[in-house]
Amino acid sequence: MDRVIFGDNQFFGINHMSEDKAQTLAERFKDVRAILGVLDAAYDCGIHAFMLNTHDKAREICGHLRANPQRYADLRLYPSLPYAYKYANAVNEKGIVEALNDFLFAGRTAGEAFATLIRGGRTIINRDLIDVMKLLVDAEMRVFRGLNVRAVFLQNIVSDLLLGMGARDLLKAFADHIVASYGVDPGFNTMNMPQMVKCLQDCGIENPLVCSSINKAGYFMSPGVKEYEETLRTRHFRAMAMSVLASGAIEPREAIAYVCRLPNIQSVVFGASSRTHIEEIQRLILAHWPTAEPSCAPVVEVKHAAAGCADLNAVTQAT
Repeated sequence: MDRVIFGDNQFFGINHMSEDKAQTLAERFKDVRAILGVLDAAYDCGIHAFMLNTHDKAREICGHLRANPQRYADLRLYPSLPYAYKYANAVNEKGIVEALNDFLFAGRTAGEAFATLIRGGRTIINRDLIDVMKLLVDAEMRVFRGLNVRAVFLQNIVSDLLLGMGARDLLKAFADHIVASYGVDPGFNTMNMPQMVKCLQDCGIENPLVCSSINKAGYFMSPGVKEYEETLRTRHFRAMAMSVLASGAIEPREAIAYVCRLPNIQSVVFGASSRTHIEEIQRLILAHWPTAEPSCAPVVEVKHAAAGCADLNAVTQAT
């Protein structure tokens, strides 16, 4: 795992502490070129790992990354899906049938669309939620075809809903599908790390990869800081810390010092909208976490475990 990962919430107008700041960010990054400028700044600062949600702009961002392989030769991506707001908006605008058509068939050749139609038809008739999940995951993963994907995360809106419903079979099925189809680790975003870790381990998922808000303010940490610290000390899993600044509520030096002192933190995910801020957070992480030097791991082409030789492009076209 990369020790330092650059997040993307700021690009999509997300600020949980201020609607005004969120609107300002949304306006600033309306043009994808502005997003690419900040991604380039992070890359040039030595942060070569990006966590990218499957927002509408992700397709254009990934297209740019594919078109410039020399510029981003050491790029590593950590997709987070599904982008729930995209699905909600599409269903509200078009209805569930047209929305599913758009997500499942967009950008496919006639042959690929027909294969997906047959597979999807059987799924709908059988009402198999696990197969529906696999279809949607594969549709979302087409955005990242041909790129170096290191892990695929289930967005917290979905993972926490499944956690609350006790739907362990779906969580396990997602993990198995990511390993079997893409040959990388499944990850789980959550706002309740203690319960998520316990649930995943009860499902038989060994050493799970869990990304959650971790900060001394207890921001988006359910049930609380004490339970998180206890889980980090006593459970065997890989923890990724996001929202370490509590959306700006904690001063950066204090926030980074706290997170880097905790046991079992494998990675820190942070977002920033300027090169100055990126450099500041990167400097603080390196100062408090000396081993967190920018990774120079070689590019690993994503494999389809079942086929053993197909890259992500081939996998997603076949689904």
